[in-house]
Amino acid sequence: MSASSPPTTISPAAERASALRRFREVRQASEQICAPLAIEDYVVQTMPDVSPPKWNLAHTSWFFETFLLQPFAAAYKGAHPQFGFLFNSYYETVGERQPRARRGMLSRPTVAEVYEYRRHIDQAMSDLIDSANQSQWREILPLLELGLNHEQQHQELMLTDVKHILAENPLKPAYAPARPATESALLARTWQEFPGGLFNTGWDGAGFAFDNEGPRHTNYQQPFRIASSLTTNAEFLEFIADGGYSEPRHWLSEGWATVQEQRWQAPLYWQRRDGQWDHFTLSGLQPLAAHEPVCHVSFFEADAFASWSGKRLVTEFEWEHAAAGVPVEGRFLDPGAPCHPQPAPNQPGLLQMFGDAWEWTASPYRPYPGFHPAEGAVGEYNGKFMCNQFVLRGGSCATPQGHVRPTYRNFFPPTARWQFSGIRLAEDA
Repeated sequence: MSASSPPTTISPAAERASALRRFREVRQASEQICAPLAIEDYVVQTMPDVSPPKWNLAHTSWFFETFLLQPFAAAYKGAHPQFGFLFNSYYETVGERQPRARRGMLSRPTVAEVYEYRRHIDQAMSDLIDSANQSQWREILPLLELGLNHEQQHQELMLTDVKHILAENPLKPAYAPARPATESALLARTWQEFPGGLFNTGWDGAGFAFDNEGPRHTNYQQPFRIASSLTTNAEFLEFIADGGYSEPRHWLSEGWATVQEQRWQAPLYWQRRDGQWDHFTLSGLQPLAAHEPVCHVSFFEADAFASWSGKRLVTEFEWEHAAAGVPVEGRFLDPGAPCHPQPAPNQPGLLQMFGDAWEWTASPYRPYPGFHPAEGAVGEYNGKFMCNQFVLRGGSCATPQGHVRPTYRNFFPPTARWQFSGIRLAEDA
């Protein structure tokens, strides 16, 4: 469950009006993401980790139905008795569910019926926000904020899933037109140094946060340096040209076994044609741009590249310490523009800490000292995944504006590549 928000000073009516406005904006944003899709795109599932867009639209509605409407709206009538089975994701305490790898088998409900389901939930949520008594409202508000942040997470997943779906099509169709090229000369990369010592890590209690961002605690760090910008395609091409995928000495054992088994030769979506490298983007197949951040690499690839470079990956604690003084600004999801990481701006300082590409860290995804999952089904949100995964920080070009913080902890298995995941190097000072 999310951490609760601090007491508000605005009037109860204004607070509810603001909550309803935000609810509608987030719900509309999910449908805007799907607007360029053809009806046939909504039901495709290209691998177990990818969910059909139709399923994402329904699952985010099921979340509000299950955790807000059913407990708090006494007169609420469910849209369909089987939707709980079809659209539950992983909540064991809520009940049985459609297996994740078989979500693409659901031709019904139709896309039109899923949108009708969303309208049903939207109206019921509007009524609940308007009519709940004040005692209920204090319980509803943090769950509502959790549901909205949950839907924003699925907005990013929808884009990464759509990219995988379209990339698997031999026609290589575009989701959106390409933006004008932004290639330019870059400043030479610098190394930003940070002192060692005791530092606080984790959510400080201001605003919303997921439960895995706390409790705030103190940890000790040695002095370190991190790269001022993300690793580029040109730099990763040097790794490939030097036999990066054919030489085991820079790879972790499991990573090298994965390279052999999956026959990786480059990041996901890269392909070599007529002597040049192209990559699939949401704007279709495009020439690889040298100065853009390398993207769609696994933790194993990021770690191997760092080893080959004579550096290492930043830890999540180093990353958070470095990000503490950086504005949460960057290239996030822009509904009016293609979703694609861009070159670092031509300016000094610590760049691309937020947006463009998620940054793999060297830190396993584990609970902070004193972490306890919430009671009930919402306690399954994050805590039960704290095994065999690594932390990523900073957000990506597919992350909604305002969704991430310096304390935000994303996490994926070390083999995952379909997310917008990139590399920032570090070294001991």
